[in-house]
Amino acid sequence: MKSLSVITVTYNAEATLERTLRSVGEQTYPPIEHILVDGGSKDGTLDLIRRYDNPRMRWVSEPDNGLYDAMNKGAAMASGDYLCFLNAGDAFFSSDTVERMMSPTVQNTSPDILYGETAIVDDQGAFLHMRRLKAPGKLTWKSFKQGMLVCHQAFMVKRSLFEPYDLGYRFSADVDWCIRMMKKSTVIYNTRKTLINYLNEGMTTRNRKASLRERYRIMARHYGHASTLLHHIWFMIRAVIHPEK
Repeated sequence: MKSLSVITVTYNAEATLERTLRSVGEQTYPPIEHILVDGGSKDGTLDLIRRYDNPRMRWVSEPDNGLYDAMNKGAAMASGDYLCFLNAGDAFFSSDTVERMMSPTVQNTSPDILYGETAIVDDQGAFLHMRRLKAPGKLTWKSFKQGMLVCHQAFMVKRSLFEPYDLGYRFSADVDWCIRMMKKSTVIYNTRKTLINYLNEGMTTRNRKASLRERYRIMARHYGHASTLLHHIWFMIRAVIHPEK
């Protein structure tokens, strides 16, 4: 059976982490491990981690150089066939999500990337709406010209394919990383399932302008300035026609 490493990066995440710990711990799929990389929290985060500690969990608490540095550390600690990056407050859609995601097709073909849909939830974990950008039926590295069509958390990469996040980006290194992973991939598999409950808050949301500037740089790097400019004009029109719920 293909194994999954779930990587969660934390810093003073006492208010949101328990939902993530519980969700990973309740998964019905046996070959799963939970890697937690904590940046030296000062609140009750470590108490929570210790409370949920189990043989399928590995964790470390030490200073780091930010979110993406911690994600790189987590990937280096992982042993699973696939990597899933789940933030504190995020959760799998249901207790059997990983079991359904790791279908016979995945077991037999071992795709490079698995992806699916994302639901947006509130602070209590209650459903708000589906993510506005729907995952395409067929995903390629050129798909992200239209924006980040697949949520980072619902984008699972084979560990043997992994390259570190580029620490030159503070807020949107995940966009660059997803594009680079897709460029390396041969088989990208659409699970056609809702995989993740995504907490409607995060570093990118809190730093939206800086994140958007980084995303423009990333897209121009991969797709060229002319294409990126034209697509960003469309993004502005789309935001007016279909505003975020």
